[in-house]
Amino acid sequence: MEAGPKAMAPAMVRLGRFLKSLSQRLLQLLLRAWIFFEMEDDEKDLLLKEPEKVSENRRPLAERMRPCTILEVLGQEHILGEGCLLPNLIKENRLGNLILAGPPGSGKTTLATVFAADSGCKLLKINAVTSNVAELRDALKLARYYGSANCYLFIDEIHRFNKAQQDLLLPDVESGDARLIGATTHNPRYYVIAPLLSRCHLFTLEPLSVSVIEDALLVALNDEERGLGSRSCVADKGILGQIALLAEGDLRRGYNFLETIVEALPVGAKLTDKEVAVFSRERNIRYDRDEDEHYDTASAFIKSMRGNDPDAALYWLAKMLVGGEDPRFIARRLVIFASEDVGLADSRALLLADAAFRACEIIGLPECELNLAHITLFLATCPKSNSSTLALGKAKQALREKPLQSIPSSIRDRHGRNKKNRNANEKSYLYSHDYPENVSGQDYLDEQLELYSPKKSGAEVAIGERLSLWKSMRKDLQS
Repeated sequence: MEAGPKAMAPAMVRLGRFLKSLSQRLLQLLLRAWIFFEMEDDEKDLLLKEPEKVSENRRPLAERMRPCTILEVLGQEHILGEGCLLPNLIKENRLGNLILAGPPGSGKTTLATVFAADSGCKLLKINAVTSNVAELRDALKLARYYGSANCYLFIDEIHRFNKAQQDLLLPDVESGDARLIGATTHNPRYYVIAPLLSRCHLFTLEPLSVSVIEDALLVALNDEERGLGSRSCVADKGILGQIALLAEGDLRRGYNFLETIVEALPVGAKLTDKEVAVFSRERNIRYDRDEDEHYDTASAFIKSMRGNDPDAALYWLAKMLVGGEDPRFIARRLVIFASEDVGLADSRALLLADAAFRACEIIGLPECELNLAHITLFLATCPKSNSSTLALGKAKQALREKPLQSIPSSIRDRHGRNKKNRNANEKSYLYSHDYPENVSGQDYLDEQLELYSPKKSGAEVAIGERLSLWKSMRKDLQS
């Protein structure tokens, strides 16, 4: 039976698309051929020459010095030290799925590499930044082919995978067809989906100490096989200590500093303070806005002021400013602090905090840093009281746990339409200004509550004395 024109239409459309794609490819090939024949002979030779492999001594120092076994790993004693379970699990190749979380340069990729090496397993590496779903599927197929007993699937920057990509890992991870090692610089509780996190063991890596980085730099400086020993440069321990301090817990950064300095010096030279000073001027503060470091630093800032430590408060303020924090965020925290932690002990705090916030909006950086420093020192040295915070909490608790009190008739609104509904037998409102100390003896709650308890701090001492006087006067008038 012959096909009609309508039945042939889809096939013709597909054929047209194929021919169009083929013609485009042919044009691209012809264009490349024309460019090639127009080149000079030396340019052709360079183009046809096979790319050379990067020699060992041209690889970054951090890569050359990467540990090969778990015994060479530096730091992280809390998970790799004596008596820890992890080293034994690695030796017996009984390690399950892992999530390694920690700051840059703390050894996440290194640990994944040595875990696989010491277990005698293959390590399949993918990076969540550059990979896609197709590449992830291929990696999972390879992991299933090799078997979970003989292979690890290492995903660097796993927090970059979206929910759908992370969901793709679940079946193989849960069934045991693939063993996962994920690495992240972010808090996995926020960036790794809960079902995947529940199927993995979470290990948090700490920034390396200055002494650990200093020892590693000394080894790299003298190692002739993998390190910088062929340059024959020397350095005092104090110089290496300065570089380690600048690294801020990041061993990779420390290696990069050392390599740059040594490569710029003549063979056999001595490292001095002059070379280190260059990196000191360009030092970057590790501060990630909207991440853990952001909230941890803000918390330290607030708690330092609450604890009456102006030096610590100013230090954390400077860290936030140098790290690029929005000054309005800091000012908002100061306004909250003025009422929450200073309160009635010194009511000027709220006025000054509000003035600092306005200065941040009107003046902006960098001049508003002076206003922030001013109010930070003022709040840190103020007498403190959280009585208003506690009183508000008690009031809300009373509303939750006790029957809602009706408004006494004597203090209800009697203007406008409410004036007509007044009962002649109701108690009249006693105008407070007609009585000494504004105490009329009238009740403002049907059932009295004790919500506010003034503290003996700053101006609240006088407030407490006034409240005691008024309470006594009210009692005498009601008796």
